[in-house]
Amino acid sequence: MTDTQVVIAGAGPTGLMLACELGLAGIDVLVLERAAEPRTVESRAGALHIRTMEVLDQRGLLDGFLERGRPRQEVHFSGLGLDLSDMATRYPYALLILQAEVERLLEERAAQLGVRLSRDAEVTGFTQDETGATVELADGSRVRADYLVGCDGGRSTVRALAGIAFPGTPATMTAMLGDVELAEPPAADIFQEGREHGRFSVLSYGPDWYRVLTNEFDHVAGRDEPVTLETLRKTLLKIAGTDYGMHSPRWLSRHGDAARQADRYRLGRVLLAGDAAHIHFPAGGQGLNTGVQDAVNLGWKLAAVVRGQAPALLLDTYQAERHPVAARVLQNTRAQTALWRVDDHTSALREVLGDLIGIDEVRLRLAGMITATDIRYPMAGTDDLLGMRMPDLDLEHGRVYELLHRARAVLLDLGGLPPLDAVVIGWADRVDLVRAHPAKGSGLGADAVLIRPDGHVAWVTRAGEQPDLDALRTALTTWLGPAGPHGAHDG
Repeated sequence: MTDTQVVIAGAGPTGLMLACELGLAGIDVLVLERAAEPRTVESRAGALHIRTMEVLDQRGLLDGFLERGRPRQEVHFSGLGLDLSDMATRYPYALLILQAEVERLLEERAAQLGVRLSRDAEVTGFTQDETGATVELADGSRVRADYLVGCDGGRSTVRALAGIAFPGTPATMTAMLGDVELAEPPAADIFQEGREHGRFSVLSYGPDWYRVLTNEFDHVAGRDEPVTLETLRKTLLKIAGTDYGMHSPRWLSRHGDAARQADRYRLGRVLLAGDAAHIHFPAGGQGLNTGVQDAVNLGWKLAAVVRGQAPALLLDTYQAERHPVAARVLQNTRAQTALWRVDDHTSALREVLGDLIGIDEVRLRLAGMITATDIRYPMAGTDDLLGMRMPDLDLEHGRVYELLHRARAVLLDLGGLPPLDAVVIGWADRVDLVRAHPAKGSGLGADAVLIRPDGHVAWVTRAGEQPDLDALRTALTTWLGPAGPHGAHDG
C-alpha cells in the first residue's frame, strides 16, 4: 500500500491547482485521475476571470496563461454586457483560454513541485479513521493518506462515497454548446438574441472559431443523449433561423441549469472542492474560476494542518468562507437562467436590467460578483480591508503580489513599526515580515497589513494609529496556528 500525505481525486483545474498549492508548501501529494490521457481535444470552459488571474499572479504563474490566452474587456450577466475596463485591478478583462491549456500549465507546474499524478486511476472506495483515509482504486490497489480531497467533478465519486448530501434545484432548461467554425459568422464578437423557440448566443473565441450556445425551456426529446453537430445545427436553425455555416466542431456538449451544492465541504479526513462541491449553469463562466479559488483557499490551510502547525479546526474555515461564495454563484446563475426566457415579462425585465447596467454602480456591482473581486471573508474587526483581497500595490521595489509567490503569509510593514518584530518572531517559520514603502501614488492608508497566503487581509493598522498587537497575535494564531516552530494538533 502506497503512503502519502494528501490524495487528490481529479486532475481538472481545481485538483491541479490544489496540488500546486500543496506541493509549493512541501506536502507529499498524489493526484489520481480516472482518465487515461490528458485533455487535448475538448476546448471546454473558456475564460479566467480577474480574481483567478490575480491568484495565479500571486504564485508567479500568470505569464504562461497570458501568453496562451486572449483578453476580452467585457463579461456578461445573462448576455447583458459588463465592461471591465475601469475595475480596480491590473487585469481589467477576462482571459479567453482553453481548459486543456489551463490543465497543461498547472500539470507542468505541479510536476516541477514534485507532485505525483497517476492516470487511469479511478477511486472506487475509501475508509477513514482518526489518523487518515485509505483510498481504494479500481485496479485493487490502495493508498493511505492523511487527507483525501474530492476534486472529481459534478458526479463526484468521493462525495457519493462519503454520503455527503448534494441538495439543490433540478434542470428547467436544455442547453447545447458547440465550439465550431462558422462560414458566415455574425458581425459582432458577442451576439445573443431571444426568439420564439429559445435563446442563442455566438461568441468569437479566435480568428477561426466560435462558441455557439442554444437554450430551450420546452421539453426537449433526447435531452440526455450526446450532442452531434447535426443536433446542434437543427436546434440553432429552429431558434435563430440560420446555422451560420457551422462546421468542424472542436467540442460539443449538452447541459441544463441544475444547481446543487454539497451541504458540507468536510467530513473528517475527506474534503470536497470545485464541481464536486457545487454545480450550476455555466452562466458567466464562473465554474472553473470558483473551483480554482476553492483550491487556493484550501491549499495553505490543509498544508498547515498536515505539517502540524495548525489545528484541524482551521479546515472548518474553508467551508465557512467558500460555501457562501458558491451559494451566491448558484443564486446569480439561477437569476441569469431566468432572464434567458423569451416571454414578454422576461423581455421587460431584461430591458430594465439593461438600462440599470448603464449606471456605473450597478455595472461594477455585477462585475464584481462575476469576477469574484468583491468577496469578503468574515474576519474579527471592523476595518473595511479585513477579509478583502489585498490590492497589488506598487512598492518602491517590486509589488505586493510578488511577496506571495512562496504561498506564505506576509506581514507588510509600510509605516516602519518596530513593535512588529517582537510579535511576529513566534511565527517566523510561517510569516515573512516585509518592510517596504509604497511607490508614489500607490498608497493604501495603512501602516501595516497581515496578508494570508491566499491574498486576503487578516489584520490591519491604519496610518497614524497605534497598532493593536494583541489583535495581531490573535490573527496569527487563528490563521497560522500557535506560535513556535511546531504546535502539533491531532485532527
